Amino acid sequence: MRFITKAAAVLLAAVISTFYCTVSANATEMPEVAAKGAVVINADTGEVLFRKCADKRLPMASTTKIMTTILAIEHGRLDEQFTVDAQAVRTEGSSMGLLENDKVTLRALCYGMMLPSGNDAANCTAVRVSGSIGSFVGLMNQKAQQLGLSDTHFVTSSGLDDYTDEHYSTAEDMAKLTRYAMQNSTFREICSAKKAKVCFGDPPYDRWLYNTNKLLSSCHGVIGVKTGFTDKAGRCLVSCCERNGARLICVTLGDRNDWQDHSMLYDRCFTFVSKQTLSAGSGRFELDVVGSDTDRIKCFAQPVKACLLNGRAKDVKAVVHLPRFVYASVAKGDQVGDVEYWYNDTLIARTDILADGDARYVKAECKGFLEDIRSRIVRLFSGS
Repeated sequence: MRFITKAAAVLLAAVISTFYCTVSANATEMPEVAAKGAVVINADTGEVLFRKCADKRLPMASTTKIMTTILAIEHGRLDEQFTVDAQAVRTEGSSMGLLENDKVTLRALCYGMMLPSGNDAANCTAVRVSGSIGSFVGLMNQKAQQLGLSDTHFVTSSGLDDYTDEHYSTAEDMAKLTRYAMQNSTFREICSAKKAKVCFGDPPYDRWLYNTNKLLSSCHGVIGVKTGFTDKAGRCLVSCCERNGARLICVTLGDRNDWQDHSMLYDRCFTFVSKQTLSAGSGRFELDVVGSDTDRIKCFAQPVKACLLNGRAKDVKAVVHLPRFVYASVAKGDQVGDVEYWYNDTLIARTDILADGDARYVKAECKGFLEDIRSRIVRLFSGS
C-alpha cells in the first residue's frame, strides 16, 4: 500500500470513481425485489452493491423518523424531563401512547419513534427541539443538505404524507442518512432494541415499548433500523445488518415483500464483501526526538480493518500524519500521529500511530547541550 497525500487520494478517486461504481453486485445474478426503489450499500464505504431505481423520488413514510431521531440525539439533554406539547400529541396513526400533560424525556421519545413508530413522539420531539413542527422541518431539510441528500425533502417530522406530494426521498438518500445515523452509538442502541422500558405519563410510570421491525428476530445479523407505512408510500423498510464484522444497509421503498426482500438481498450481497485488514506499508516508522539522549524513537500504526468488496484492500490509500519531530519526554504507547485510510474519495478508517519506546527528557546542564539541541532543530527544519 502506497503513501499518498490526501489531495492526491481525492484526485485519484475522481479519475477511477466511474470504474468502481460499476463494480457491484449488479454485474452478477441478483434476486428480484418488488420495491419501487431499493438499494444495498456498504456501511463502511458507502459503496453501492445493489440498486433498483435507487434515485427515484418516492414517499418514505415513517422511515422519516430516522432523521427526526438523529436530530433529537444531536440536540442533547436526552434525559431532561418536560411536559409534552398539548397540540403535538394530537395526531393520527401509530402512537407511543402520549397524552396531554404527560411528562417525558427526549430519550423516551426517541424510543417511541423508533420502536412503535409513534407519530405523537415525532411531533413532541419537533416542538421540544425547535419550538414548533414547522421550524423542526426546516432543521430536517437543512441537515439533509449538509449530508448531500439532494433528492430528499421533508414536510413532516413523522412521515405522514397523505396530504402532500412534497415529502419524499430516494432509496439511496435514505441509505446515506442511515449510514450517518448508525455512526452514533445512541442511535444504534435505540434502533436495535426489540423492546424498551421507558418512563412517561402524568405522573410518569414505567411501561414497555415494542419494535415493529420483525427483521431483528427473523434475519441473522440485523441490528436496526426502521419500518414505515402509509397508503401513499406503501411498505417502506430501512435495515442494517452485520455479519462476520462486515456491515451493510438495505433500503426498500414501496415494497409489499420487504421482509423477504431484505433477507434475500443480505444473503446475496454479503458474499461480495468481507472485513479486510488495512495497512500503511509495514506499519513501522521512526520519529526524531528533541530534548532527549535518544535521537529517534520507533513507532507503529495500530491495526485496523474495514468492510470492502472482496480483494479491494489493495485499493485503499494510506495517508500518514507524523510531525517532523517531537519534544521529549515520550513514553511507550503515547500517540504521536495517525493514519487515514481512503477508499475512492471516502475516509473509511483512521488509526493512531503510537510510540514503541521511551525517550526521556534530559535536563540542559551546559551550553554545549543547548547548542546541540539548537543544531538538531535547525537540521530538522532545513532537511539537511
